[in-house]
Amino acid sequence: MKKSAFTHSEVLNMVKIGFIGTGVMGSGIINNLLKANYDVSVYTRTESKAEPLLKKGATWFHSPKELTENTDIIFTMVGFPQDVKDVYLDETTGVFAALKSGQTIVDMTTSTPTLAKELGEKAEKIGVNCIDAPVSGGDVGARDGKLTIMVGGSKETYNQLQPIFEIIGQTNHYFGPYGSGQHAKMANQIMIAGTMTGLTEMFVYAKAAGLDLDSVLATLLGGGAQNWSLANYGPRILKGDYAPGFYSKHFLKDLRIALDESEKMGLDLPATKQAKALYEKLVDEKHLGDDGTQALVKLWW
Repeated sequence: MKKSAFTHSEVLNMVKIGFIGTGVMGSGIINNLLKANYDVSVYTRTESKAEPLLKKGATWFHSPKELTENTDIIFTMVGFPQDVKDVYLDETTGVFAALKSGQTIVDMTTSTPTLAKELGEKAEKIGVNCIDAPVSGGDVGARDGKLTIMVGGSKETYNQLQPIFEIIGQTNHYFGPYGSGQHAKMANQIMIAGTMTGLTEMFVYAKAAGLDLDSVLATLLGGGAQNWSLANYGPRILKGDYAPGFYSKHFLKDLRIALDESEKMGLDLPATKQAKALYEKLVDEKHLGDDGTQALVKLWW
């Protein structure tokens, strides 16, 4: 990996960070930036949700535009592509309404490669640095600073942000031009789709066979079936804990994006289509989109 253009102390002294989105993932990232003594300002649509962060030293601004006027690097992590558009492109309150040459924008939302390219090209025209940098690792990864970060856009900007990435993640990779980070995240979500359906059906099968589920989980974690979803969500399922480490509604959004991009490339991904159908049943029919992805087991239990 190429050496960063700046040291951590240099970045710490030269930048003010703005962060838009204080959900499960965003809050974990912001907490780690505050612990590293960065000057962090935040915006979220509901100010009360940011209160724990404000108590730890973050500054509140009333709109993405106002936040942009008072910071150097603007990170965003919101829910859906439309939210990304609203945050960046609203002519009155959006980030682009205040952006100036030399600033940097980093969208960490899992969004569409097409939108990432649009934002990057728009930023480039006004001298703004831009990367798309979606992440993987869930609430635990965000909390512990162990996210995996997938980057597309300006390679120079990627290198300069290494000190920040090293605080919030345990690994990061550059994949190419605008939208490449989002494509990498789609590959990640396709893989996760398989592990989540496997995890769910494994428990359904083991329970029907009358096996002790704690023993099954311990056994699988020690063998070839071991995977991140099993290790992180298996114990939660057995405890009846369906709180979102990652929202089911957001995962369904990701699967829809992945399949849409696959279709554009002439690909047929039947297993991913089946995972999407299952999450559509969970989210759209059973209205459990605010549960974590592990709630897929509720289709059977």
